Amino acid sequence: MCGIFGVYNLPGDAHAFRQRALFLSKKLRHRGPDWSGCTVAGNHILCHERLAIVGVDSGAQPLTNDDETLILSVNGEIYNHKALRKLCPEGTHFKTQSDCEVILHLYKHMGAEVVKHLDGMFSWVLLDTKKNRILAARDPIGITTLYQGWNSKQPGTLYFASELKALNEECDRIIAFPPGHIFDSETGETTRYFQPTWWDGEKIPANPVDYKLIRESLEKAVRKRLMSEVPYGVLLSGGLDSSLIASIAARETQKMIDGTVPLNKDGDDVDESAVASWPRLHSFSIGLEGSPDLAAARVAADFLKTVHHEYTFTVQEGLDAIADVVYHLETYDVTTIRASTPMYLLSRKIKAMGVKMVLSGEGADEIFGGYLYFHAAPSAADLHTETVSRVKNLHYADCLRANKSTMAWGVEARVPFLDKAFLEVAMTVDPKEKMSFKGKMEKHILRKAFDTSDDPTAQPYLPDSILWRQKEQFSDGVGYSWIDSLKDTALAKVSDEEFAKAAERWPQDTPQTKEAYWYREVFEQWFPQDACTESVVRWIPRGDWGCPADPSGRAQKVHDSAYEKNA
Repeated sequence: MCGIFGVYNLPGDAHAFRQRALFLSKKLRHRGPDWSGCTVAGNHILCHERLAIVGVDSGAQPLTNDDETLILSVNGEIYNHKALRKLCPEGTHFKTQSDCEVILHLYKHMGAEVVKHLDGMFSWVLLDTKKNRILAARDPIGITTLYQGWNSKQPGTLYFASELKALNEECDRIIAFPPGHIFDSETGETTRYFQPTWWDGEKIPANPVDYKLIRESLEKAVRKRLMSEVPYGVLLSGGLDSSLIASIAARETQKMIDGTVPLNKDGDDVDESAVASWPRLHSFSIGLEGSPDLAAARVAADFLKTVHHEYTFTVQEGLDAIADVVYHLETYDVTTIRASTPMYLLSRKIKAMGVKMVLSGEGADEIFGGYLYFHAAPSAADLHTETVSRVKNLHYADCLRANKSTMAWGVEARVPFLDKAFLEVAMTVDPKEKMSFKGKMEKHILRKAFDTSDDPTAQPYLPDSILWRQKEQFSDGVGYSWIDSLKDTALAKVSDEEFAKAAERWPQDTPQTKEAYWYREVFEQWFPQDACTESVVRWIPRGDWGCPADPSGRAQKVHDSAYEKNA
């Protein structure tokens, strides 16, 4: 992934704004430390901060066509780029080996419809100088981040950037660009192009579980995400989701080593250059000394025979990082900050080892109703509606966390569970199959899809202790004292008098706990402009299901180490 910044229809000469644009783009350089680019055309400007993973030697951006009438700045990966090249008119000249260049040429062939053909994670801005037209698009679920801004003193001018920090000094209104949408300056409209069958959460699916289809769809999703020309690894918390991704990645990596990697359905194969340079899969985990996740990750890594890297952090190191985490995340959401801090620290270690890309397990809990509060779902229909809502809002929470925690150090996180084809399979299963209760563990159908115990000839994907491990939210799994220490620190930092006036200070989205007050205060130090809060959405369990507002999994009664059991 990379960092993109663009301004459309600047008042006056865009060349005069070039140095300012470079300064604003530099705020995103942590996302793309490998190279920088800037292109000015008329009163428009596009900038790019590059993290080179595919087309390493030739993919500098912004990309242009031969006569430089089309200019493109992309953050992301297009997994089906080889197949898409075949859709381009005969004789199309590709300047680079970048997976993103195909967008440029297909736009010339099919216009804005190009976005419907892309399989990947992406945010991009394309400028057509002949038509004085700009397009901006974001991937279906919002795995990559994109913001759009306006300045009321510059009517008609539009700003786009990968992160809020590149816009907050220029714009007095900023929104998170909606996932699965495309903006077209010709119409002035932002329209949804991603229209899967499951999008309406009120329509309850009735498909029976097809365990083989679930398994094979996830395997295919992992396989296509191994597209890389640089060494890659897996984040391994020891929970079900990351362990499954690691297991599949280990198998697919071995296939590449053996030369038996299968072709994807669209004819794309997986780049093998990264495997040649680092042939064994590396896994990474982090936690406090003695944490549940570290112990479980060790078991999974031993079973999968990965080269495992285990890091510990102290509570004080985590507390010291909070301000930086809020700066990079650009949110004050409690659960996102709790979980992002260990991920942020781990990403720094990963980058120090020369790894630029990791696979991660985000999305499974939203898809399969895996959070422990889903045990309280009143009905299967309610559970399904909630899963659809959670998936739609992933860009405010887990996708934002995974993207910005890793990209803070120039590491790209890829999330196979959010593959479009896999979502079409998993989100259309009868939600009765996703219900969890005593005797039926959360994400039962996902666990069952990878349970080979009924076939003695099959190679197990995971040991039972991992495959059937109870859900631990990452902020809990790194060590229970992490959240406890955050709460204690907030109690010491925020006085009763300050907290009593929280509603006066922040009438909108008022903090409900001292911990939330602390994070909101840190956020305001980095982003004091009113425009910066519109893009923040807080993650909380369903209070109307009788769930506590504390987002920790330990706050739920079904947790094996629930708070009241330790009281």
